[in-house]
Amino acid sequence: MPTLLQRFARIAPHFRQARIGLVVALVGSLIGAATEPMIPALLKPLLDQGFGAGQLPLWAVPVAIVGLFTLRGVAGFIAQYALSWATQRGVQDLRQQLFQRLLTASGAMFTQTSTSSLTNTLVYEVQSGATMLVNTVQTLLKDSLTLVALLVYLFWLNWKLTLFVAVLFPAVAVVMKVVGKRLHRLTREGQEATDQLAYVVEENVLAWRIVRMHGAAAAQASRFERHALALRRVLLKIVASGAAITPLTQIFAALALSAVVVVALWQSHSDGATVGGFVAFITAMLMLVAPIKHLSDVMTPMTRGLASIERGLELLDAHPAERGGSHAPARAQGAIELRDVTLRYRDDQANALDGLSLCIQPGEIVALVGPSGAGKSSLINLLPRFIEPGAGQITLDGVALAQWDVDTLRRQFALVSQDVVLFNDSIAANIALGDTPDPARVQAALQGAHLAEFVAGLPQGADSLIGHNGGELSGGQRQRLAIARALYKNAPILILDEATSALDSESERAVQAALDDLMRGRTTLVIAHRLSTIEHAHRIVVLDAGRVAEQGTHAELLALGGLYARLHAMQFRT
Repeated sequence: MPTLLQRFARIAPHFRQARIGLVVALVGSLIGAATEPMIPALLKPLLDQGFGAGQLPLWAVPVAIVGLFTLRGVAGFIAQYALSWATQRGVQDLRQQLFQRLLTASGAMFTQTSTSSLTNTLVYEVQSGATMLVNTVQTLLKDSLTLVALLVYLFWLNWKLTLFVAVLFPAVAVVMKVVGKRLHRLTREGQEATDQLAYVVEENVLAWRIVRMHGAAAAQASRFERHALALRRVLLKIVASGAAITPLTQIFAALALSAVVVVALWQSHSDGATVGGFVAFITAMLMLVAPIKHLSDVMTPMTRGLASIERGLELLDAHPAERGGSHAPARAQGAIELRDVTLRYRDDQANALDGLSLCIQPGEIVALVGPSGAGKSSLINLLPRFIEPGAGQITLDGVALAQWDVDTLRRQFALVSQDVVLFNDSIAANIALGDTPDPARVQAALQGAHLAEFVAGLPQGADSLIGHNGGELSGGQRQRLAIARALYKNAPILILDEATSALDSESERAVQAALDDLMRGRTTLVIAHRLSTIEHAHRIVVLDAGRVAEQGTHAELLALGGLYARLHAMQFRT
């Protein structure tokens, strides 16, 4: 396990922009720590020269006390504010990097990590870790410097007695090291348990209709309780481990204090130490207890805070940003070729694509059909590099996809999927996604998708909000809005994945006519389970077990009497 310094060093680069705040916080903490020994230092002249002796003016002590505490208060405020500013600035930069990575990481991030885990890390873990670190670093700065200042003063007063105090620190350090390792392990377990619990909630929010339809509420409640109890046990272990530090530290401090009192009384008889000197020493030593206790108490929040921020850093390390080449033409011609492409999602599974080769000419309309699991969606996801092949090569206009600039590559594709994803924004913003809406183009896209009449009837027209994932729209309207988005993008390559699946017969005919116009002159790949919608495709490619089983026109494939003919006969018989 890395040491505490190594863990701080790991997160330090992300707080470079906030170093001014950290310097100001350090200066404020130094001033505050320097004032701590002045309190017992005032007691010595007060007892030796004030009481009875009358050598101190009456105004001197009140002025010194008020000035001292005013200085401490101002220094403490500056240190705390500067540290909070620096920490929040660093967290903002880290959170921005995390979200940027979310937008640019490979698809593996979304298949290997649950949505709830990503959300928890990005929104809650990093922030809670920062809040804990603000408090703990403030304590570390203030109390460690206070400890040093008081020890220097104690050495100056009586170095022999101070040696007895110094024995306390190795024992406390050993306790904190042992407990720190355990806290680090338990904190990781707690994060995993929190993710598991959040995932249960996520699944039940998304599948609430299915849960109720199948009467699975009791089973899901039991599942939630099981994960909640696991999290509770881990959290209690964390509390127990953290709480053990304070009483152990206090016991060590009591032993050291007892030894010092005995030796101090013996010294007072042998070398004539003054009452003021003895009281000043004991006061300074008692003042050591508070910073030692505070420093022992920071172990739990500091470990949890570091672990939370480290989790965000691990997310950055585990999922690097996508890499592409420098090829970035304004618009592709649309020639696509796959050569011996193999794809496997997991080592223990069969190949999703198995040595597939396919050549698509610019402007050609190619329909992909086949039984479930044949590899249609896998092929479609390879083209914009949502996933990467295990072997083989894919080219666009003769250039390997890896040599294309990633953003430029994806600008060549417009996708209309059966799983429509919409944002809680206006209709216009959803159509011009990633671009500033052009009212004329938005209206043309709405017209082409047969949504213009519906949108014109809304109070705010194209500026109307559509709710979470288009919750204010019907299924057919959501599908047509996705088609309008593709019309607006006007990309040279279209991918239509069951693009008319949620439309009624009348709307389907109208939108299909619009799509026919849109597909003209563009390379188009169509996935359709209703074979009647692809009869006029230039070519139909039939996939089976990740390979091209047969290809040709609708009439040619029917005459061939192969897999396509069987699928066609089965569908129309049904």
